[in-house]
Amino acid sequence: MNIEMSISLIFRIAAVGILVTILNQILKHSGREDQAFLVSLAGLILVLTWLVPYIYDLFLMIQDLFSI
Repeated sequence: MNIEMSISLIFRIAAVGILVTILNQILKHSGREDQAFLVSLAGLILVLTWLVPYIYDLFLMIQDLFSI
């Protein structure tokens, strides 16, 4: 894993978090709690799809480490 790619991923996750937070507050103050929830859920799903390959690689490294 490249360190530049890791830093880029952290910045992308932070940007999504900031954007979701702003949209969530705007939607809640305008009385659209259902849409605010869906925006939060979409942000979570987006970030998790970015993290799944890294989690998979982590499990492979742990499996190789313990030779299971």
